[in-house]
Amino acid sequence: MKSTNKSLKKIIEAIFLAIILIQFSCKKDFLDAKPNLALVVPSTITDYQALLDNNTASTLFNFNQPSLNEVGAGDFYLSYTSWQGLSTPQERNAYIWSPDLFAGQKSYDWTDGYQRILNEDIVLDGIAKVPYNSSSKTSWNNVKGTALFYRAYDFLGLVEEFAKAYDSATAKTDPGIPLRTNADITVKSVRATIQATYDQILSDLNLGKPLLPVSPLYPTRPCKAAVYGLLSRVYLSQRNYNEALLYADSSLQLSSKLLDFNQLATSNNSPIPRFSAEVIYHHQLGSYSAFNNSSPKLIVDSILYKSYNSNDLRKVVYFKTVSGIVTSKGSYSGDPSSLFGGITTSEMYLTRAECFARANNVAMAMQDLNTLLKSRWVTGTFVPYTAGNSTDALSQILAERRKELVFRGLRWEDLKRLNKDAATAVTLTRVFNGQTYSLPPNSNLYVFPIPPDEIALSGLQQNPR
Repeated sequence: MKSTNKSLKKIIEAIFLAIILIQFSCKKDFLDAKPNLALVVPSTITDYQALLDNNTASTLFNFNQPSLNEVGAGDFYLSYTSWQGLSTPQERNAYIWSPDLFAGQKSYDWTDGYQRILNEDIVLDGIAKVPYNSSSKTSWNNVKGTALFYRAYDFLGLVEEFAKAYDSATAKTDPGIPLRTNADITVKSVRATIQATYDQILSDLNLGKPLLPVSPLYPTRPCKAAVYGLLSRVYLSQRNYNEALLYADSSLQLSSKLLDFNQLATSNNSPIPRFSAEVIYHHQLGSYSAFNNSSPKLIVDSILYKSYNSNDLRKVVYFKTVSGIVTSKGSYSGDPSSLFGGITTSEMYLTRAECFARANNVAMAMQDLNTLLKSRWVTGTFVPYTAGNSTDALSQILAERRKELVFRGLRWEDLKRLNKDAATAVTLTRVFNGQTYSLPPNSNLYVFPIPPDEIALSGLQQNPR
């Protein structure tokens, strides 16, 4: 226990030094000092695994997935009083899709994301220097594979907020995000294209795939099913539906269990247990005050709420009524105050169903949809859905995707990709404090601006808003 505590202390020191370094990386006098990271950075396989498993700080792995976009995704509303009481201007601005999103402040999603990426780079740079042999290869592989998976996860979360929707016709010139792929903080951040960004994400996942186990020791660690699931999510965001289908299927081949919602204590404040059988990889969204469901601030969109059938148990598993207000329950996080952003089998069923529909395989699309929905409805009440053609099937699947994956950090990217097709494009509208706000399809407001402090430090090109 003593050696473990010493190792963890050493790791935490490295984390705080890394944070200080990234914050001051553009100050010449600081860089001239060339601090020796080796004095505090972990150096053994055990150290690196402990760093990857350490979730005690809010900026570390499995927590604080970029989620400011969820504030503006249109699945919930705020009263004007609640809106005024939000913790930060950026939350208020995200809610009304203001062009001046950060109002001169830093972006928590950006800062936390790149702090995690720096730590992932420290692990990847460090593990490459640790001898690889037959006795250590399993643990060595797990460290490298995990760090690659985490970095891909963070790059994807950032590109979904700070870049346009992927478009194969323009991806080679559209600005993406800076790709920090080593721990040398003296290297200036340069913004990659969207194509290069997605290529890096896919490269990390494909390199990590053979290194990770089929089943994780803990749900907070990635495994092969999680890699396949994230690959499916990446390809879906690129509208590469053939590859998204392939990897959703690969993930389900390894992990396909669904919860029977009839077996849940639906009256509980958090009916779905943490690390349930459906969770392929556990991750939580950032905790913005707009997500408050105890006072509550978050009011579920009434049209969305009414779209659930009275026999659909998601209506009582995902939502609760507090003081006459329908709000969220936090779903798979196991904590009603935290929103889940990880990968589940239910997401994979819906992705595979959508891709089957787009491939004109209506029978398989509806089979996947009905497999999922049967586990959600009161026993004996579910009548399988049918579709006359692929367009009908797709419409039903997309409606259920929104209902099943509500408050999971996926709606914003779904809107971005679906808005590229006029048949599935959506205009979001809020009538708020006597004013009407709208977010039209493919608007520049879907692309978050580079935070002002980052622009000042690095001179990165700003996104138009």
